[in-house]
Amino acid sequence: MTFWIIIFAVAAAVALLLSLALVRGAGATLREAAEFDMQVYRDQLAEVERDVARGVVPPEDAERIRTEISRRILAADAANRDGRSQNRGPRGVLIGIIGLVLVGGSLLLYREVGAPGYGDMALQDRIAFAEEMRESRPSQKEAVAGVPPLPLPEGTSEEFLALVDRLRETVEARPDDLQGHILLTQNEARIGRFSAAAEAQARVVELKGEDLAANDVTDYAELLILAAGGYVSPEAETALRAALAMDETDGRARYYIGLMMVQTGRPDLSFRIWDGLLRRGPEDAAWIAPIRAQIKEVAELAGVNYTLPEIGSGVGRGPSVADIEAVAEMSAEARMKMIGGMVEGLSNRLATEGGPPRDWGRLITSLAILGQPDRARAIYDNAIEVFADNEGALDIIREAGSRAGVAE
Repeated sequence: MTFWIIIFAVAAAVALLLSLALVRGAGATLREAAEFDMQVYRDQLAEVERDVARGVVPPEDAERIRTEISRRILAADAANRDGRSQNRGPRGVLIGIIGLVLVGGSLLLYREVGAPGYGDMALQDRIAFAEEMRESRPSQKEAVAGVPPLPLPEGTSEEFLALVDRLRETVEARPDDLQGHILLTQNEARIGRFSAAAEAQARVVELKGEDLAANDVTDYAELLILAAGGYVSPEAETALRAALAMDETDGRARYYIGLMMVQTGRPDLSFRIWDGLLRRGPEDAAWIAPIRAQIKEVAELAGVNYTLPEIGSGVGRGPSVADIEAVAEMSAEARMKMIGGMVEGLSNRLATEGGPPRDWGRLITSLAILGQPDRARAIYDNAIEVFADNEGALDIIREAGSRAGVAE
């Protein structure tokens, strides 16, 4: 309720200031013009009296002049009164319209783009909400049911479709033919039948046995995601985690895990994963382009003021597979403890080894989120001293301080 009172008061104050400016500006010109005319006519009357006294103007002419000047004075006075009354009428309506637009429009706009009656969620509540979202999200079958069939790729001939149909029949008759299932996977995907391709790839995973590689499992997960229109289902997530258990450096699997984190309300984790992939590179990796296209928006959702790094500039600090697994299985309370531990680790590192301004800024905002404003303010003051001679670094620190509410 306090928020609404403040918003209404601010809008009303702005409307009042604009109205006063409008009234003063509109009435000033009319009054000044009328007063100038009246003063001129009064001066003319006084001049006539002096001319009569000196004998310059005959009395009969003086009377006629007085009558004419008096008529002009009355006309000017009447015009002044009419102007004031006209100014009060229409301008009163205009002032009312301005007030209505500013106050009513502001409230309507906030109702559309804001969240009336919805308070800011605490970090623990947000994490719990994201976990609930992840656990209750649709299955692969439900997601595929909502995706319309894809049109055949341009240039697909009837002869090729017939060949795929014959290959499908052959593989069905020979369920243990590994090479046949590999070919079927490739050709089903080629014509956009990703669900069928995923089924064939699942059989490939089964048949490979000890020769199975992380890349094979990631291929299966990717086909599930494509079949679901880009949605990472629980089944696809399971496959991705299996691939990462075999090779935690698998870039595709890490990209899709990051995508799943975005879809389930954890852009903070997604940002860390994707930023690490960008820093690791290489430039021509398949996941670099989609990350570039999305990471700034994800960073904004995560509350990070982000600048794209040079691709392949160094190994990123993204979470390991163990981190991802731990986060998925932790309770909200345990996550808060883990986040607190990470913040403490960052604080200790900066205190003993120092670090770049963005790490200081991250620590300041993290402490504020964790409900430690006094520590955040102390770190902010310390960072201002450390980077006193670096204006660019100070900009980063001040921005972090503003977000945390501790900047002066």
